[in-house]
Amino acid sequence: MNPSSQDLSPNNDRRSPAPSATSTASGEAPTVSIPGAYVSDKTPDDSSKLRTLLSILRKFIGVADIASVRFSLPAQLLEPTPNLVLDLPGSTRNLYKVGVVVHAVCTPAHREPSIGDSEDGLGRMLAVLRFWFTKDLVGGSDGGCMAPDGNKEMQKYVKGKPCKPYNSTLGEFFRCNWEVEDDAPPILGEAKKVTATTSTDTTNQTVRVSFLTEQTSHHPPVSAFWVDCPVKGITARGFDQLSAKFTGTSIRVTPGAHNLGIFITIASRDNEEYQLTHPAAHLGGLIRGSLSVTVADTCFVTCPKTRTKVILQYLEESWLGKTQNKVIGVIYTYDPQTDNRTRIKDVPESDVLARVEGCWTDQVLYTEAGSKDPQLLVDLKPLFPTPKIVPPSASQLPNESQRFWAGVTSAILNKQFSQATKVKQELEERQREKAAERAERHETFKPRFFEHAVTADGRPELTEEGRRALKGLQAEDWHLEEGAGIGA
Repeated sequence: MNPSSQDLSPNNDRRSPAPSATSTASGEAPTVSIPGAYVSDKTPDDSSKLRTLLSILRKFIGVADIASVRFSLPAQLLEPTPNLVLDLPGSTRNLYKVGVVVHAVCTPAHREPSIGDSEDGLGRMLAVLRFWFTKDLVGGSDGGCMAPDGNKEMQKYVKGKPCKPYNSTLGEFFRCNWEVEDDAPPILGEAKKVTATTSTDTTNQTVRVSFLTEQTSHHPPVSAFWVDCPVKGITARGFDQLSAKFTGTSIRVTPGAHNLGIFITIASRDNEEYQLTHPAAHLGGLIRGSLSVTVADTCFVTCPKTRTKVILQYLEESWLGKTQNKVIGVIYTYDPQTDNRTRIKDVPESDVLARVEGCWTDQVLYTEAGSKDPQLLVDLKPLFPTPKIVPPSASQLPNESQRFWAGVTSAILNKQFSQATKVKQELEERQREKAAERAERHETFKPRFFEHAVTADGRPELTEEGRRALKGLQAEDWHLEEGAGIGA
């Protein structure tokens, strides 16, 4: 999910650690300035990071949505990676990047190419669920990026590590490829691993998945994304936006108003579309100094064409004992025009196709209706995120995420936190200046790769430049002309 593209007004007053609100242009969110007392070149450990973060967050108790408040953390509290690099569909989707603290990267490259293989409608829905659970695997600070020359950044993968990336700026974008083996076994019924257009066998062959995302709105902070696997005829798209509330002991994160889920389309199945909505997540452990993410909510997967629906319930954790991360669900036949069921117990047994249960960080099983033998849907333990293949630095544009934030990243990696904060504030100030220039000229920002900043149905549409960019990614042609718009 996408944290707010927040700004910071520099404030070097070290006498008071309290953030202060500053006035903004009409219609914009308030800006909060974090005093210089929080900035230090001393390398913080995780415990001191949390103490500093908690002292800042306490200023936001009672704020309805901290994602709508524009503020920026000092560099020593940040993970050295841009937000959009982590911002993958569902990205969780899920676990979320929180406007101030957490993300679990969703990497669709694990199982997505197999979604449309099954000849059985239930089999395809189960494949969509397999994608749903695998996308919550977490990479290192950038999810594992690899340049075309094979030099991999951040090789260490961590499952479930919360982190706070940089805030996205308006017009900033990120693109990458994944190279994926089409080796996921069929789940149910006969399956065909073939290309979408020529029916060429793709079993155990490498399939390329391309990803493009752009920050399309600053207030509210929204990014659009598009995942494309033309060989298999699969696309996934949506808008990433969150709402976050700090309670004093934890942060509750929910989808924003423009985030209606992930929309997956299978062209070879007469454009079957699956809508996957997001549950709420909680980030806890701020006081005890050990961050943990829990999900206790209900979400849905629907496919009107096959008239198949899933209700997934993430079970609430007990106050005592070890975290269980339990999930249960039901897959059933529904009427897209009349169905309004939101609880598993309300589904008639006669409509049930299968049931799902397990641990969403370990193994998830399914049991077909009429059977008592659970079958493995996915085992997450041996899986790791697939490294992203990104354009070489020389081929990246100035507003491409990794290049745009390169100065901040370099300073953080060299533990020059004061310098990183200074460079970060300069970039943020430049964005405020550009926003003021647009206001003076009565100009409205227009995304480059997507038709609209947001849409009413939650489905972004690509511009011609967006289509060309994805086509270039599939051809490993990294060249892009600089855009004419006024963005990052």
